[in-house]
Amino acid sequence: MKIERLDPGSYLSAAVIAGDIVYVAGITADDLTLDVKGQTKQVLDKIDALLARAGTDKRKLLTANIWLKHIDQWAEMNEIWSAWVVPGQVPARATVEANMARPGLLVEIMVQAAR
Repeated sequence: MKIERLDPGSYLSAAVIAGDIVYVAGITADDLTLDVKGQTKQVLDKIDALLARAGTDKRKLLTANIWLKHIDQWAEMNEIWSAWVVPGQVPARATVEANMARPGLLVEIMVQAAR
């Protein structure tokens, strides 16, 4: 099986394509001054771009893991998420509260998709 890595770095790749599955790393916002809605939108835009580079899109999402700095912001994050996903094509998903890797990070999202 051919394995392709998008934007490999010293400790992670932005995405890994193995066969017909695309594994997108945990994606975070670049602008940490944004609120949770703004960060979620920025993350989802970055995921759209990575999925496109991998030859797929959000209609083929399989799973999603979402980490929130504050679980009480679930509804705000979910408002942006729900507007982004394709109705009837939503992935299996988990959302949890977590300590984030950097100050200012409010959300991190990791997805897997079919090609």
